[in-house]
Amino acid sequence: MHVLILGSGLLGTASAWFIRAAGYDVTVVDRQPASGLETSFANGGQISVSHAEPWANPHAPGQILRWLGRRDAPLLFRWRLDPALWSWGLRFLRECSPARTRHNIGQLVNLGIYSRTVLQALRRETGIEYDHLERGILHFFTREAELEAGIAAAAAMREFGCDSHPVSAQRCLEIEPALRDSRVPVVGGTYTASDESGNAHLFTQRLAQRCAEKGVRFLYATRVHTLEVVGGQVSGVLVRAEDGTSRVLSADAYVMACGSFSAPLLRPLGIRIPVYPAKGYSITLPLDPDGVAPSVSLTDDEQKLVFSRLGGELRVAGTAEFAGYDTSLDQTRCQAIAHRAAQLFPRAGDLSRARFWAGLRPATPGNVPLIGRTVLPNLYLNTGHGTLGWTHSCGSGQALAHILSGRQPEVDFDFLGGRSRSRPLPVASHGADAVGHTAGTRPEASFTERRAR
Repeated sequence: MHVLILGSGLLGTASAWFIRAAGYDVTVVDRQPASGLETSFANGGQISVSHAEPWANPHAPGQILRWLGRRDAPLLFRWRLDPALWSWGLRFLRECSPARTRHNIGQLVNLGIYSRTVLQALRRETGIEYDHLERGILHFFTREAELEAGIAAAAAMREFGCDSHPVSAQRCLEIEPALRDSRVPVVGGTYTASDESGNAHLFTQRLAQRCAEKGVRFLYATRVHTLEVVGGQVSGVLVRAEDGTSRVLSADAYVMACGSFSAPLLRPLGIRIPVYPAKGYSITLPLDPDGVAPSVSLTDDEQKLVFSRLGGELRVAGTAEFAGYDTSLDQTRCQAIAHRAAQLFPRAGDLSRARFWAGLRPATPGNVPLIGRTVLPNLYLNTGHGTLGWTHSCGSGQALAHILSGRQPEVDFDFLGGRSRSRPLPVASHGADAVGHTAGTRPEASFTERRAR
C-alpha cells in the first residue's frame, strides 16, 4: 500500500523514514527543489526537551502588553483584519491559564523525551552526521524576576521527567565559559544535561538521501494545489510542476506535513486546524578562528532566542512575529538579534558577515502539535510543531507510523482521532529486510497518477 506525504521538511522527511520502515511504499511531494528548504532551513538547532514551557502561559499576556508598539519585541502581533489571526489569538489567551499551561507542558515534555530517544536510535542505526553536539542546553537569565519564572517552569517540567535543574550564576559560567565575556550579567539559569543540538537542515537532507536509498520516491519542485475528496475520503492530490503542468497523484493514505501551509490546504475540505504562521528569525555567524563563542547550546528566555554551535558557525534564532505568510526580513528585528548576540558574545565573530533568514513556524495556540488521523479516514496530520519541530520530528514521525499501522504509539500524548480508533492499513506481503523495510518493492508499484483535465 502507498502513502503520499505532502511536505519534505523535518516532519515530512521523518514521517517518510518511519512509515517506510513500517513497510509501506512512500512518495513525498515538495514545492522546493530539495528537502528542508523552508522552516527547517535555518532554525535554532536545538533538540530541546527543556523548551517545553509554551508561549501561552500565565506570564504571556502581561509580557505582550509591555511589548506593544515595539518592532523588536520578542513576541510581536501585527494585528490587522485577518479572522484567522484573531481566532488564533483568542485561543492563545485561553491557553494561558495555569491548568492549560501545565497540561501543555506535560504533552511537550512527553513527546520531547520520546522524540529525542528515537533520534538517538536513528543516529546509532544510520550513522547520520549533522554537526550534532551532546552537551546539554543551558537556559540563562539576566533578570532576577525572569530567573524565578524559569526555575518554576523547570520544576513543572521535572514532574514529567525532564532533567532541568536550577544552576547559580557561577555555575552558568562554568558550563559555558564564553558567557564570561557577556556585557549583561548573568544572574542564574537552568541546565538540562540530556538535551542536544545539531543542524536541522543538514539532518533533513541527509535523512532524505537515506529515505531515497530505502525506496522512498521524492517529487521536488511540485506544488500541492488541492486535495480531492470522493466518498468521504481523499481520492487524490492535484499538484503543479514548475513548467505549469498539472496532474493528480493518488495513494491509499495521505499525510499533511506542509507546516504553516497545512491550514489553508485543509480548509476547503472543511477541516479547520488552529495553526497560524509565526515568523521566526535567525542569524548565522561565521566564527573567528581565535574567537570566543559558546559550544554549549543556550537559551535566552528573556529575548526568546537560542544559540547553537553548528560546525564553524554560530546560529542565533528565535522571536515570533505574527504577520500572516509574509517572509520578508524586518531589519529592526534582525538588528535586535545581532545586538543581543554582540552583547553576550562580543568576541565570537564579525557580525558584518552574518547571514539573516526568516521562516514560518506552524504554531498552535498552546504549542502542542497536531499528529494523527483526521475526520477523513485516510488523511493524517503531522503539523503545528511551532518552535519544536526539530525537537519533536523523529518522535512524531515514529508515532504517526505506529498509528498508520494500527499500533498504539509508545508515548503518552493526545493524538488526533484517539489511539483506540487507529486502524491499520494493509501492508504489501513481502519479506522485511533487517531494518524493517519492505524488501523487493518499488514505491512506484502502488503509485498512480493522472493528468489533470
